[in-house]
Amino acid sequence: MSSNKKYWKSVDELHGDASIEALRQNEFVQEIPTDEFLGDKETLENTETTRRDFLKYVGFSTAAASLAACEGPVVKSVPYVVQPEQIIPGVADYYATTIADGFDFASVLVKTREGRPIKIENNDLAKAGFGANARVHASVLGMYDTKRAQFPTAGGEEVSWTDIDKGVVAALESGKKAVLLTQTFASPSTDKLIGEFIAKYPNVSHVAYDAAGEQFALDAFEIKYGFRALPDYNFGDAEVIVSVGADFLGDWNGGGYDSAYGKSRVPKNGKMSKHYQFEANMSLSGANADVRVPATPSQQKLIVQALAGGSASGLPEGVKAKVAQARKALLAAGSKGLLVTGVQDVSTQRIALDFNEGKVVMDTAKPKLTRSGDARKVMQLVKEMNAGQVGTLIMAGVNPAYSLPNADEFVAGLAKVDVSVACSLRADETAALSTHIAPVPHYLESWGDVQIKMGEVSLQQPTIKEIFNTRQFQQSLLNWMGVDKTYYSYLKETMSSAGVAFNKSVQAGVVETSAFAKAVTASNTSIASDAGLASTLQEGNGGFELTLYTKTSMGDGTQANNPWLQEMPDPLTRCTWDNYLTMSEADAKELGLWFDRSSFFTEARHDANGGLNGHYANVTVNGVTIEKVPVMIQPGQAKGSVGLALGYGRKESIQEEMQTGVNAFPLMQNFQTTQSVTIEKVSGVHEFASVQQHNTLMGRGDIVKETTLEIFNTKDKHFWNAVPEVSKAHIEYEVTSPEVDLWEEFDRSIGHHFNLAIDLNACTGCGACVIACHAENNVPVVGKSEIRRSRDMHWLRIDRYYSSEDTFSEDDTKKEEFDGLGGDKGSLGGFGELEDPAANPQVAFQPIMCQHCNHAPCETVCPVAATSHGRQGQNHMAYNRCVGTRYCANNCPYKVRRFNWFLYNGNDEFDYHMNNDLGRMVINPDVTVRSRGVMEKCSMCIQMTQKTILDAKRDGRKVKDGEFATACSNACTTGALAFGDINDKDSKIAELKEDDRMYHLLEHVGTKPNVFYQTMVRNTEEV
Repeated sequence: MSSNKKYWKSVDELHGDASIEALRQNEFVQEIPTDEFLGDKETLENTETTRRDFLKYVGFSTAAASLAACEGPVVKSVPYVVQPEQIIPGVADYYATTIADGFDFASVLVKTREGRPIKIENNDLAKAGFGANARVHASVLGMYDTKRAQFPTAGGEEVSWTDIDKGVVAALESGKKAVLLTQTFASPSTDKLIGEFIAKYPNVSHVAYDAAGEQFALDAFEIKYGFRALPDYNFGDAEVIVSVGADFLGDWNGGGYDSAYGKSRVPKNGKMSKHYQFEANMSLSGANADVRVPATPSQQKLIVQALAGGSASGLPEGVKAKVAQARKALLAAGSKGLLVTGVQDVSTQRIALDFNEGKVVMDTAKPKLTRSGDARKVMQLVKEMNAGQVGTLIMAGVNPAYSLPNADEFVAGLAKVDVSVACSLRADETAALSTHIAPVPHYLESWGDVQIKMGEVSLQQPTIKEIFNTRQFQQSLLNWMGVDKTYYSYLKETMSSAGVAFNKSVQAGVVETSAFAKAVTASNTSIASDAGLASTLQEGNGGFELTLYTKTSMGDGTQANNPWLQEMPDPLTRCTWDNYLTMSEADAKELGLWFDRSSFFTEARHDANGGLNGHYANVTVNGVTIEKVPVMIQPGQAKGSVGLALGYGRKESIQEEMQTGVNAFPLMQNFQTTQSVTIEKVSGVHEFASVQQHNTLMGRGDIVKETTLEIFNTKDKHFWNAVPEVSKAHIEYEVTSPEVDLWEEFDRSIGHHFNLAIDLNACTGCGACVIACHAENNVPVVGKSEIRRSRDMHWLRIDRYYSSEDTFSEDDTKKEEFDGLGGDKGSLGGFGELEDPAANPQVAFQPIMCQHCNHAPCETVCPVAATSHGRQGQNHMAYNRCVGTRYCANNCPYKVRRFNWFLYNGNDEFDYHMNNDLGRMVINPDVTVRSRGVMEKCSMCIQMTQKTILDAKRDGRKVKDGEFATACSNACTTGALAFGDINDKDSKIAELKEDDRMYHLLEHVGTKPNVFYQTMVRNTEEV
């Protein structure tokens, strides 16, 4: 029988003294100031404390922290009162729509969960070839941007839409000149509507403006064919590609060529395309070329002329020889020889048009309509504004106060306009100076149509109701015309009158129709060859030549407030959160802008934490100076030339953390992206945030395996793709042989066994897969300071390697010929030399993620079994088991595991999208949001594979080949990433696994990964 005795610790407790109860509830009479010590990471880094104080803080707080760790956060959910019929909780819906923000155009699919758009996918039904690039994938986050304009304003005060309409209509009816200044919409219905608007108000004119457009290519096309458009090119059919200053794998002519190019680069039946690139900046196109020749912008004009049969005089001898080689290859290819150029000159663009005319590789009958801006008309508008001739200015999708080279003149003129209306997504630099702001919805909240390529119309539909009090620009035009109709009705009528089945087309996202085709007319001779936009380049003046370009991540700056894009590493420099002046090593040394390599005793190029440093320079074009531009040493930069990215330096309606870089648009004098420039060194050291510090392979040819097309066609695979061997009992075995396994193999032939194939020939390094992975797997943004400390959280990275000699093959040979420690061939000095890239190196891109090893070294060292292997081939992470020892990361030879040093969601220290309720709407509910102290890494998108299996099970069928996918494989438009079940012997992935080019990364380690690579084949005489 149990005792009923009761014991008291004191007389006060016996008599029920209230102070005793208070003490029981408050164990520590004085609050322990742990927040002061541990709460702020900046304070923590600068705090000096004794060992005794540290132990005191830790000792007092351990029990409380342990108890708090057992309590989960309370999240209150509000259920549906009446559940919508079309929404099934836990099941994603997909809608076809189109992005057309004036810079990026693509037909896409939008994944929604419970009414929230959370991810962008490619629409495979679109034939125009415009796949989703990194910016398109990141655009979904822009809808949940707290810095968007949320209601209409007049004079800085919130007003109703009725007030906006009254003010605008009164201004339009005044009879004073009014101008519509808009982005390129490429929209048949919007073009029709603007025409009707001008008919209603004859005092209105329309000017199209592209911030980073293709002025001279448009002029050349208009001169030849009568309307403003861009020829479309078929890189998939080209046997020889010669590009002069055209980064067609980037944003040249609006981009969209990587898909066809990637397919032409994979050797089939012993053939692949041959690619020559002449350029100043190292670009994605140059990095992927078989033959890359550095050439300044002034030399590029001469190169195009020589390729077309003109004189090569004035070119350096080395460049002349490569031009002759490229011309010979072009002529031999006949109708499959393609010449493209980005030279900023109408006559040079005409040469390229004439050279390609009539060939299968160029399509002018169905050109691209994604650019239409005319700089001459914009310059004329600015003059009229400053002369007081413009009474009303209505702007849509443009930000000229930021992006115009003569922005100061525009701002001065804007102050003289009576009524200025900014139909803008945010209160940007232009909207902030306008009398009225008429906020427009995000494209995912909008209706519309877009003719990206003539003959194919992509439809735009809302995937969510407007989050804020916004209204489409087209709806505003209808209201100002007095038309009592919604833009949806207008769009539907426009499509129906053209014979388009509207509902079916909206469902598919695209429709082929010639109803909106523009007819080719007689050549337009009203455009002078110089277009009134003369270049400041002066050939042979001995100065530097600047090439302005757009980054794969940031573009023209439209999405500057997107943290995914700010933290996306540049494919070539591997830097984040910055733009910079790219310069060759030789020029940097001459100008004193070179940092020596850091040593044990000095910090120069790198800080002690590994962070990369750079000098500052002032950059001046035609009297306009941008101060303190950081300088980045770029291997492959043509001597005498520099590069600088547009799209940075924005301030208005941009979160403080995203106000990065310098605005380079003022240097784009006369709308020319190539300029003569003066560079002056200034004091200071810039801290870059780079994710890759080691630039070369140092002769480790087994990491990126490659060969030439000739060897590939004539030699056995054991010659160019040998499997490493190990010795057992004096017998040599391939490392893949079960004879030399450390463990007995499991039977993996039952059920699914997933593999991911990566073709190094098809991968262009564009980074779309990196952003898609972020969106699918809730990868956090950590900010510039954490990236600089090498604490990036990317699950997927694309390593970029330069050759130290002229080719990677020469690197391997140099390493193999090392003899002893000292001397000319000594390894001590030799390895140091192999760390530095060549002046014009070969480049290789290699996507790296968790390799999901069947013999995973991480699994054997985890003390709490947080990481384990599944029967389907994936290496799993149980986040709630992980205690953060990081043994797994130390033991991983691929360095693909990421540690949560801090809590990255709901933390003011990391004030990005995961720190506000609106931004968190983009989070994928199928993937856990990780907490501090937890290791994470690629999961091979297990949530996607399991859904595919469950869908097939529900339907009572087998999973079809091609159904299994990951975020990265879905995002890749070039076909470089393929995913599937190797136990399905008829699948594409099983075929790739047996291909002669297949190899595993670090195969000699014996980890037996479930990710494999295809050997790179270069179409050169030598590797």
